[in-house]
Amino acid sequence: MAEQGMSSADLVNNARPARATQYIAALSATMGALCFGTALGYSSPAGILLTSNSTDSSLQLTTVENSWFSSSVNLGALVGGPIGGLCINAIGRRGTLLAVFPFFFGSWTIIVFAQNFAMLLVGRIIAGLCTGVMCISAPTYIGEFASADIRGMLGSGFQLMVVIGILYAYVFGAFINSWQILAVVCAVPTLIFCVLMVFSKESPSYLLSKGKDKEAQEAMQYFGGPDYNIQPEMQMLKQILEDSKANKASFSDLKQAYILKPLLIALALMLFQQLSGINAVIFNLKTIFADSGTDLSDDVSSIIVGLVQVLATAFASVLMDKAGRKFLLIISAAAMIVSLVSLGVFFYLKDNGGVSALGWLPITSLIIYIASFSIGYGPIPWIMMSELFSANVREAAGSLSTMTNWTLAFIVTYFFESIQEAIHEYGVYWLFGGICAVNLAFCVLVVPETKGKTLQEITALFGGPTTSPTPARHSSPSSVSEKQKW
Repeated sequence: MAEQGMSSADLVNNARPARATQYIAALSATMGALCFGTALGYSSPAGILLTSNSTDSSLQLTTVENSWFSSSVNLGALVGGPIGGLCINAIGRRGTLLAVFPFFFGSWTIIVFAQNFAMLLVGRIIAGLCTGVMCISAPTYIGEFASADIRGMLGSGFQLMVVIGILYAYVFGAFINSWQILAVVCAVPTLIFCVLMVFSKESPSYLLSKGKDKEAQEAMQYFGGPDYNIQPEMQMLKQILEDSKANKASFSDLKQAYILKPLLIALALMLFQQLSGINAVIFNLKTIFADSGTDLSDDVSSIIVGLVQVLATAFASVLMDKAGRKFLLIISAAAMIVSLVSLGVFFYLKDNGGVSALGWLPITSLIIYIASFSIGYGPIPWIMMSELFSANVREAAGSLSTMTNWTLAFIVTYFFESIQEAIHEYGVYWLFGGICAVNLAFCVLVVPETKGKTLQEITALFGGPTTSPTPARHSSPSSVSEKQKW
């Protein structure tokens, strides 16, 4: 729960908190991320059906309308991020996740019964609003109940469930020849998400902030297990909340040097995440493969890429607390450069000659691209967003970072086809590759390593004031004098 470290001997007398309840709670919260992923993945198979009019539906989209159909989720998420920041403090982390359900389910209902483009757009924008709320509430909720030794893995689980949701939409999209029925199938995870969250507990930190000490103790005991001594952590958490209230920061305080430096790094990570072109690739995956002329069907290609994304993100979850954030970002950026340049070479040769012997290159390049993105620039910007800031500025800085991410996601997705027409397919991928080269230099020269550092150490790294140490949960019974990790 708490972000800083102290001796575990001072904390829980070598008692390890239970993990099973934390895994279940994390699964419940990240089911919302799976719902988020289905909304992202849906536009790829549905867009093909809506633009080709290959079903019995009379609704058909133009190229421009399909761009709006794909990118409007990002537009909704841009609004949803700040709303989520307000809701998690007003109705709680769990309360916010539950409140998202009727809107998420309603968005799919609107799409299923859509009679025109306007109804489709409204449904997609509402789905985007829900995803924006989810990006703030779910990671915050998980971070406040997770033990220190599994916080990185559980935090990465959010991105893992997003890509599982994308794969879910791809797999069913390969067999369902109706965008309405596909929308019904994509609505099913929202029902599962709601049921799981009903049986979850609220964040102890939120309950304490509202003066609900008894409920907070019950929640903390639930997450820690019946044998876990919660009293030392409860007392320290109360002190943290008092300090946070006394030093509450607003957007105007973000200009202070020790806050501005990590903020700029967080914003840059969000910028490079989106300008790597990931959403343009995901939203237009079937179209890319159709244009490449490979022997594989676009459905099979989409499923293969989606599966690679899931496996790579799962692998990253295991590596997150071992290899370190900076190392994974560097590897991610370097591999994306190679794959994007290769993809550009294929489309250049396609426009200027035969590529019959290179049918393997697009899917190989995309697999490398998706895998490299998933081990680094997929999960890490979101994880570092919470690590770089102290509790008193996290709400303001996190909201700004989230708004930046979704603004860029909308811009890249919406203008992808226009840019592609202006500079051709190969020019687009070389452009993304060039941005990744700048990204690589940024990771090497600027991004700090936060693995294993306490909040005090990270604050001091940027020249900020330090406070009294705060406990993290016990992570190793053999290291009673070692500072707890995040």
